[in-house]
Amino acid sequence: MLLVIGSALLVAAVVLLPLTVIGLRRWLRQQGIARLRPSALAAQQGERVTLTGVAAPGPAGTISSGLAGAGCVWHGHEVLRHYWPLNRDGGDSAVRQRTCDSIAEYTSEDLFGLVPEGGDPEGERIFVDPDESEQRGAELCLQRVVGRPQPGVAAAADDLLPRVKGRISGVFRGETIEFEYREWVIRRGQSVRVTGVPAVRDGQVVITAPEGGKLLVEPGVDVTAVRTPPRRTEAFSLTAAFVVCAVAGAVLLALGLSVG
Repeated sequence: MLLVIGSALLVAAVVLLPLTVIGLRRWLRQQGIARLRPSALAAQQGERVTLTGVAAPGPAGTISSGLAGAGCVWHGHEVLRHYWPLNRDGGDSAVRQRTCDSIAEYTSEDLFGLVPEGGDPEGERIFVDPDESEQRGAELCLQRVVGRPQPGVAAAADDLLPRVKGRISGVFRGETIEFEYREWVIRRGQSVRVTGVPAVRDGQVVITAPEGGKLLVEPGVDVTAVRTPPRRTEAFSLTAAFVVCAVAGAVLLALGLSVG
């Protein structure tokens, strides 16, 4: 009886061996991606991935935002024109509600780096291409309102208008009230989660927007949140099952042979 059980367990161990090897390889690949190893991500070219790390300078180093001049790795700004709409009713008692239009938008296109928590920001890293990206939660570093000049009143100096990048456009309807400037940045050392597609450019791994979609960039996420990866659970379970079957099968087979 011991021989039969031992032999069955050894057969089970033989069956589990290739599954265990596959499970361990999948887990190691997942670990490589989680730790932002370029070699692991290069093997995932064209596949959608979600990566969490710390923002680091790109090939051009740390840059400055266009309006506030803040040190960062990415920046974007918008100009809003607040105005009173034209009064179409023509009556003196008509109530006007102010509204606004976006007349200028700009986001930097410089690559920025991504390194694992505790990694060297100047060392080996992957890069993120912010072109065709959607930012969620970037830091608002500047918000300033500049009113329109009034007759007989000294106008506030608008030193931001010359710094606006991109074309100022739009239909200037109604009566202008004021202009509002907003600027967002991602600073060096800030935690960031990126969802996109890896590509290899000039030997460097770059996360880009998927075809027909947007690269999702989410600054301020918790990079220390611990979650057991599913591949780790799978690998450890298969390894434990293989070891138990192999050891128990060998022991029972040996006992069966010694008794017999």
